[in-house]
This record gives sequence, structure tokens and C-alpha cells, in this order.
Amino acid sequence: MQKSTDKQALFKEALGNYPTGVTIVTTQDENGTPVGLTVNSFASVSLDPLMILWSIDHGVSSLDIFKKADKFAVHVLAGDQQELCKTFASKDTDRFGSCEWKVSEHNLPVIADAFAVLECETFQQVEAGDHTILIGNVLDIDVDSGKDPMLYHRRKFGPIPAAFYK
Repeated sequence: MQKSTDKQALFKEALGNYPTGVTIVTTQDENGTPVGLTVNSFASVSLDPLMILWSIDHGVSSLDIFKKADKFAVHVLAGDQQELCKTFASKDTDRFGSCEWKVSEHNLPVIADAFAVLECETFQQVEAGDHTILIGNVLDIDVDSGKDPMLYHRRKFGPIPAAFYK
């Protein structure tokens, strides 16, 4: 096992080798303008009640908007949504101009064609190091079982390889 004094680099390498899904989290600002970003720090918290969590870096420009929002939507991306993933991870300010989306019954921007969408009410926010962890109660869930989710591994993302299912 490799040892180094640069623990942050080793931390990134270790977690970069841990496969995860990829999500886009959306909400609206106080003017009703949709806001969103690509996130891979997403996990389930509880089955009763249904709860999830995700975290946002304190350096992200939309941090205050998400901290003030009482609701958010988590979109588990489908394997074919690589360009959308890049757009929402970029500095582009018109992220919603490159995709189909609508305002849901919970008044949240919901992106079309995701593998799954979980609309949530903010339950709690926890400050942790250089991130804020947002925990949400799940209000609604939509899953498209006909799609495969996106996978993130070693700083690359794409659909789950067909050989995985053999």
C-alpha cells in the first residue's frame, strides 16, 4: 500500500477508485430561476422515512441558493446523459438551455430523461469541513426502469458496461 505525506491526493485517488453514480441536483432561486449542478456525493439515509443526502462544496457559486431553498430535486443520470453531466459541471450559466425540463408539482425544475428523479424537502443541513451536507425527505420518486444509470469511476463517466451484467 502506498504511503504519502500528501493525504489529500491519496484521499482523491482512493475515492476516485470507488465507483459511484452521477446526479444533477436542481432547485429554484428566490426569483424562480432554475439552478443546478452535477453531484456525485449522493447517498440514501433512511427507508422510514425516505431520506437522502448530498453535499455541496463551499466554493460553489450556487451554495447560498441551495442553503436557502426548502426543496431540491436529485436526478440520477442515465448512461447516455454525458453531455448534460458536463454542462451542469461547467461554469456555463445557462445550464438549463441545453436540456428539456419542466417545473414539477413541487415547484422544482425537473430535467427530462433522467434514470430517476427524487424530489425532496430539505430536512437538515450539516456543516462538514469544506462542504455542506443537505439531507432531504423524499416527497416524490420517478424511475425509468428502461434505462441504465451513469457510472463515475477514475474521473471518467459513462453507462455501465454490458459485460457487468453477464
